[in-house]
Amino acid sequence: MGTQKASSSTWLKWLGFVTAVWVQSISGNNYTFSNYSDSLKTLMSLTQLQLNTLSVAKDVGKAFGILAGLASDRFPTPLILLIGSLEGLLSYGLQFLVVNQSIKPLPYSLMCVVLCMGGNSTTWMNTAVLVTCFRNFKRNRGPVSGILKGYIGLSTAIFTDLCSSLFASDPASFLLLLAVVPAVVCSTAMIFLRESPPSDGGDDVEDDEDEETRYFGAFNVVSVIIALYLLAYDVSGEHGRVLSRVFASVLLVLLASPLAVPAYVFVRSRWSPSRRRSSGSDAEEPLLVEAEAEAEVVVVDQGGEKEEEVKVVGKKMIGEDHTIIEAIRTVDFWVLFVSFLCGVGSGLAVMNNMGQMGLAMGYSDVSVFVSLTSIGGFFGRIGSGTLSEYSIRKAAVPRPLWNAVSQIVMAVGYIVMAIAMPGSLYIGSVVVGVCYGVRLAVSVPVASELFGLKYYGLIYNILILNLPLGSFLFSGLLAGLLYDSQATHIPRGGNTCVGAHCYRLVFVIMSFACLLGFGLDLLLTYRTKNIYLKIYESKKSRKQGTSKLRVKT
Repeated sequence: MGTQKASSSTWLKWLGFVTAVWVQSISGNNYTFSNYSDSLKTLMSLTQLQLNTLSVAKDVGKAFGILAGLASDRFPTPLILLIGSLEGLLSYGLQFLVVNQSIKPLPYSLMCVVLCMGGNSTTWMNTAVLVTCFRNFKRNRGPVSGILKGYIGLSTAIFTDLCSSLFASDPASFLLLLAVVPAVVCSTAMIFLRESPPSDGGDDVEDDEDEETRYFGAFNVVSVIIALYLLAYDVSGEHGRVLSRVFASVLLVLLASPLAVPAYVFVRSRWSPSRRRSSGSDAEEPLLVEAEAEAEVVVVDQGGEKEEEVKVVGKKMIGEDHTIIEAIRTVDFWVLFVSFLCGVGSGLAVMNNMGQMGLAMGYSDVSVFVSLTSIGGFFGRIGSGTLSEYSIRKAAVPRPLWNAVSQIVMAVGYIVMAIAMPGSLYIGSVVVGVCYGVRLAVSVPVASELFGLKYYGLIYNILILNLPLGSFLFSGLLAGLLYDSQATHIPRGGNTCVGAHCYRLVFVIMSFACLLGFGLDLLLTYRTKNIYLKIYESKKSRKQGTSKLRVKT
């Protein structure tokens, strides 16, 4: 009976992960503002600063993600998903009615509240998905983060391309998709996405870990195929009505294809009774059990007194579960926080202003830049999640080092856009997208590895306060004020700016911010090298122990 329950838990856990992927495929709606921002600007006769303030308002919604973090420690995953989906339905539904001109434009202050709600809705979805999946797959946090964050990166392109293929890029239809689709998908995830119960474990933990790695590899392959498929559609020019419908149909089939993994696990468990066990056997096992034991031995080897030994062992260590108060008292938290601000804040400024940047550079259709940034973000997330995990297992490379590399490359990307040579916006949008994706996918597991999973929902949402803060500093103030200083007023209201000078200084300042982030990431890499060495040794010792057991048997 116990093995049958474990078997059922295993394939249901993977089915839950598939629905988590679907939720992330539609929860990046907060990054799609550029697709309909020009319609809001025209209907409401806004200046660029006012429009950027609206974009900041949607990002401020993430600041209230603290509520989602607190709720994730107290309420079940389905309830968290329900709250997020209903809030998004209300927010994007109202925006749809405004852009569709079914109702008169709302007062500016009320419109800020509406966009704030839309931004907050994604924090409930993301918190439910990340916390649940991290707890279900504790030993593969890098791939989990890369895949889930990767699909968020693809979501902008998924929504954009589906809308262009089905509704000819109509902003009102696009907002209708943002309102309805997430509610439908979250309703499905509410049924299947939940924490898997821990099992008795056994001697096959290493087999489980390797098996999970293979399944995550399958998810990676599918996601890369989807990304390349979207990219091919974006760069292949105009498409006829029939071809567009075929594209949309194939895309939906590709998004459904990860269901093959839980189906395979289910069939395998039924046909292979000896393998009817849960791959979540380590669900209750601390990440650094071995590392903590080694730390105690070190104290003894140093010849400390009995009282001194108890005092050191009782001290909260990086890698153990931290409350939010304990976390914010550490230097490591603030180094991670500020470096994260430099990367995601400047990246958000580009995403929020990509529509105006494209128009300023003389492009009439800016949707391709939005999609390129989205697809670049996907490859940054999916690649860094898997590669950072691999580098820890093989060479104990600290995960924050990947953040440092992304920051310096992002700084180069901003310089390329500031130079404004032909095609620089194409290059810059891809580079910024990739580096922004790396920043998100790597920082998420880093926070869990340094401060534990017990209170991770709240710690994660405190960390992503950088999104509204970065949006306010880099998009609302920096980009908005500098653009308006270069723009000319137009008779019907609002303003416009054409030319490379509109955003040149913005790009230069953001490149310096990335250099600051680069230095902080190098500092965090140095400060955390020992914990990643312990993670490496922990994984190595488990693998050696499993190998010895096999030899004996």
